Amino acid sequence: MQQKLIYILFIFASVISYGQVNLFMESDKAEYNGKDIVNLTIVLELNGIDLEPQTRFQLPDLSKFNIIGSGSVTNTVIDPATNTLITQKVSRIALEPKKKGKIKIGSVLVTVNNRIYKTEPFDVNIKDIIDRRSLASNVSNEVYLNMEIEDREIYQDQPTVAVLRVYSKSMDNFRKVKDVRLPHQDNINVHPISMNKSEIDPTGAGNMASQILAVFMVFPNEAGYVEVPSVSASVSSYSNKNKIVSNKVKLNVKKLPEGSPECFKNAVGNFSVNVYNASKEKVEVEKPVHVIVKVSGEGNLPDMYLPKIVSSPDYEVFAPKITSKVAPGTTGMKGEIFANYVVVPKKPGAISIQTEQFAFFDPASREYVDLGQKTLALNAFSHDQILESRTTVEKVNEYTNTLLETVNTPVLKTTTLKVKEKSKFHWNILLTNIAILVGLFIAYLLFKTWQKKRTLVRETASPKPLGSVAETEREIREKLKTDINDYFSYLENLKDNGDYDKFFDTLEEMGLDLKKQYNQASSEDFRAFLESKKGSSVAEEYRNLSQRIQMEKYSPLKSAEGMDELLKAVVNLYSRISK
Repeated sequence: MQQKLIYILFIFASVISYGQVNLFMESDKAEYNGKDIVNLTIVLELNGIDLEPQTRFQLPDLSKFNIIGSGSVTNTVIDPATNTLITQKVSRIALEPKKKGKIKIGSVLVTVNNRIYKTEPFDVNIKDIIDRRSLASNVSNEVYLNMEIEDREIYQDQPTVAVLRVYSKSMDNFRKVKDVRLPHQDNINVHPISMNKSEIDPTGAGNMASQILAVFMVFPNEAGYVEVPSVSASVSSYSNKNKIVSNKVKLNVKKLPEGSPECFKNAVGNFSVNVYNASKEKVEVEKPVHVIVKVSGEGNLPDMYLPKIVSSPDYEVFAPKITSKVAPGTTGMKGEIFANYVVVPKKPGAISIQTEQFAFFDPASREYVDLGQKTLALNAFSHDQILESRTTVEKVNEYTNTLLETVNTPVLKTTTLKVKEKSKFHWNILLTNIAILVGLFIAYLLFKTWQKKRTLVRETASPKPLGSVAETEREIREKLKTDINDYFSYLENLKDNGDYDKFFDTLEEMGLDLKKQYNQASSEDFRAFLESKKGSSVAEEYRNLSQRIQMEKYSPLKSAEGMDELLKAVVNLYSRISK
């Protein structure tokens, strides 16, 4: 009886151990100094083929840390003793503590086969703390934005040009400034002129270099003292992103002079108005006609009120479609704005389409200019009048088109062929073609004769000396040399497109080709080869870069700045190795 009980216990133990889940989390040490990074390792081990995680690792509250980086890897092996599939998933998280003292790290949760598993919480002791955020913010403190507006006394709706400059003592900080955001406010209209960075000026104010980030126009739409809000930008580094803002500029916006026409709204600049019919066919009653009202000139063109077509019982007018061709000018936005109206005539005869009265203020002459109304005269016809006014040729063409659309007439094609047979034969064209063919045949014979002579010269020439073994080996190595620049351009395209999986596969392929070029099989042999040929510093840099590539490859979150820095490091090192 006792032996049977032991046998049953062994059976239960084997069933329990068949599908086993092990989940634990640990830190690399229990106490940390102020400069140390807390490295957490999370391990999930699944023993059995029927075990499958249904969720990712659910991390605890890590608000007391800054997450610097993370990465994960999954390994799968078969235990030969028990013939059991073992799947192991390992994740690493690098944390930067925000404060000192004892910090509790909670449990990690994961769901496997509808069952939740968690790790045991534990404490880490931070002896001292260095506020890295203040160090990172020092980067932004070394970078200054300044908005410069020379003409600060302008009329309402008159533009003034603003220049945004960035100042810094370190040239490296200029490339970190990105995401420039122009100001937005109800009492101003902002239009960019150029968002391209200029060349760096090393002779800036206060021994600081400067660079123009953006140039834009500001149109204040109300009088009085108008404050242009700050322009913001971001200073991006590998681990964080800081926001910087520029100064505010106050404008003295003068009210427009009195005595403006009643039709004046808000047009400031120098403009002209033209109205015309875009349809080429005859105007027919109850048929739509496209009428264009074009306003051209320079000033607050994108923001001003356009003159509309006045309604009339003689026609029906619909809301227009607005298109514009506007670019920055010297005294405002310059170009043309088109208002495409659909007008339907209601009666036959003469129709006069009129626009609203339009006036603008010219800052150069400080006077109002009244352009008045623009008129387009149309002559609308009824449907019967359109039919009667057609000529005999137009009627025949319409009848022919109707016949071709409704009746299948293959005889017409035969008639076309007969007309072509009566055409005159050109003997000059025939003789020219024969001369061209004869010339090509003579050129072919001359080429074959030259090729035979060249073959005889090659056969009688002395054979090329084989050279030494070292020269032959160097020549073969030159032929097999990897064109590393092709890889660089391809990696740049993959990075820009966000195809990171293909990026790392190509990076691995480039490393294998470079090893084959120097007849090195493994990474250890290649590192030893670099140490002997290029020096220990290059070999150590290659080792660090390889580890960095692996960390970025398995990192679940990849930033564009991090990938950009990684590609720069790869191009720098591999270019020196392939020389």
